Amino acid sequence: MRNVILLGLTSLLADFSSEMVFPILPFFIQSLGGAGVAIGLAFGVGDAVAAIFKVISGRWADKTKKYKTFVFVGYAFSAIAKFLYPLSASWRQILAIRPIERIGKGFRDAPRDAILSESMPYERRGRGFGIQRAMDSAGAILGSLAVLIFVFYLEMDLPRIFLISAVIALFAIIPIFFVKVPVQLKIAKKSLGFAGLSSKLKKFILVATIFALANFSYAFMILKTQSLFGALDYKKALSLTLLLYIFFSIFDASFSTMAGSWADKIGRRKVIIASYFLLALVFLGFGTISLFNLDRIGTFIFLFLLFALYGLFRATVDVGQKSFVSDLSDVEIRGTALGTFETFTGLAAIPAGVIAGVLWNMNQALPFIYGLSLSLTAAILFNFLVKKS
Repeated sequence: MRNVILLGLTSLLADFSSEMVFPILPFFIQSLGGAGVAIGLAFGVGDAVAAIFKVISGRWADKTKKYKTFVFVGYAFSAIAKFLYPLSASWRQILAIRPIERIGKGFRDAPRDAILSESMPYERRGRGFGIQRAMDSAGAILGSLAVLIFVFYLEMDLPRIFLISAVIALFAIIPIFFVKVPVQLKIAKKSLGFAGLSSKLKKFILVATIFALANFSYAFMILKTQSLFGALDYKKALSLTLLLYIFFSIFDASFSTMAGSWADKIGRRKVIIASYFLLALVFLGFGTISLFNLDRIGTFIFLFLLFALYGLFRATVDVGQKSFVSDLSDVEIRGTALGTFETFTGLAAIPAGVIAGVLWNMNQALPFIYGLSLSLTAAILFNFLVKKS
């Protein structure tokens, strides 16, 4: 449990920093002249770069057993790279900076998750991932609240907010010094590499990758929300959007530990399928909200429900999928398995972001209809391809 809390605290501080950037980054890109495709690329390419490094770091950590070193370097690199955001003068620079910043995430995630997977017994593994996820989401709440205060009350400009975010990210490194790598990872036999991945795990990675094509960045949900409040001035529209984003983060944090317990008690499969259907429901709501002719209060309530459901989705999908991958892999290749899973699903972020951006420029409802269709497809494929043991 010690490692879970320490890595959770690191995630809390890192996400505090990141969520001061991500909710306002789409607005910043727009203010610099970028459109839907630019936003899709910024988020998609960044996540894809992180994904490429996840399989490298996971495989390398399994071979060298230096899991903690990879985690430290990853968080430190991201913190330093965040200082580049305030220097941006065009949206093209953001397209270059975000992938650089996300390299750190690529280095740290698979080794960190390998440490987490062996820091709790098998029957409580889901809960361990859930606690870490809850603390991560708590950081998102703090970051979003900070942005709301900075924008609405202090009227701070976006570059200054980015600078504060970078400083906070540096503090996320401190808890890592006290993490102890589980002995099971240290004494594990030589890694078998990718050849050691089971057939069932490979099928699941295929299904999860298809789902990742549907799970494009929440930046488009933020943009859709802002467009629905288009009659308001920029500051009020941004503040309402941030308020809804905070609600989403609260639901994410509140249900993450519970989702981990559900994964332990009722099984990872049920939690994963439920999360896929939850995202489909969220996309259905965002895709059809413009058809209802709601007033401003009705729109806010409808969006509140959608962001609450999205928070529940985010709480369940990571816990379910990472626990499932851990269950299907031996300890010798835990980092490799988690890195491979996150690389394939992360690489899907590029086409997912580009497709969503192109569809957004055609019609704001189309990205959500696309996401709805593909997430339902993934749920059906998972049920038929990835059989119960």
